Amino acid sequence: MRIAIASGKGGTGKTTVAAALAVGLAHSCKLRYIDCDVEEPNGHLFLKPDLTVKADAAIQIPKIQTEKCTACGKCVEVCQYHALAKIGEQILVFPQLCHGCGSCTWNCPEGAILEVPNNIGILEQGFAPEGIQFFRGMLTVSEPMPTPLIRQLKKWLPRSADSIDLFDSPPGASCSVVETLRGADFVILVTEPTPFGLHDLRQIVSILREMKIPAGVIINRVGKEGSTLIEKYCEEEGLKILYRIPFERKIAEGIARGQHLLQIHPEFLDDLETMMDHIKKECD
Repeated sequence: MRIAIASGKGGTGKTTVAAALAVGLAHSCKLRYIDCDVEEPNGHLFLKPDLTVKADAAIQIPKIQTEKCTACGKCVEVCQYHALAKIGEQILVFPQLCHGCGSCTWNCPEGAILEVPNNIGILEQGFAPEGIQFFRGMLTVSEPMPTPLIRQLKKWLPRSADSIDLFDSPPGASCSVVETLRGADFVILVTEPTPFGLHDLRQIVSILREMKIPAGVIINRVGKEGSTLIEKYCEEEGLKILYRIPFERKIAEGIARGQHLLQIHPEFLDDLETMMDHIKKECD
């Protein structure tokens, strides 16, 4: 089963929920945690894995062989990411825009394009103390696009038919989020009871409707003014509220010390198990 934990915006407690769910499930099943927030991964702060395996991540970018190139412009036409441009009788390549799809190479009538590797980050894996198998990607700071790295991270996972995979998504509703959610059986949406939280929840819900992925909502910081807006929206959209995390100082202090939610409130474990029972039924 593949479960993604996402949010329409940053700072809602998405990783807090993902880490607690990982710890809560690890005692009863094979659990893999995949941190897809490659621009700012922080799942390790809560799960504290020993990362023992590392690999470079790279994409193949075009290199124009000028002695063969006739500047016909076919490569420019087929590149949907605008990573190539024809200037006069010369083809220019912009590596920062390239997704490594290979369309330019396949469509060059002169065979004038070579593909060369361009490192974009690293992939890491190891185990957390609870036996959780932990995977993450880390995008090189100078690289502008996280999506190719997320795609490689997902392909890097060994095949497993008997594990629950938790994908900690990047925040927001961008291409990197869509790539993370692709292939998920269920999505847990973490939101906060603010007008911004509601606005961005609407965005991510519309994406999930297009992708036809079932979802439920966890409201974090319940007790703040505005939670009734989230509740009303979920009722209108037929979204089940899976859990409500209270707005309290104890939780904030614990998270600031690097504790996960079940260390702060061990009694939440029974609630998480009930929530998982609902998710499993939704996925059947």
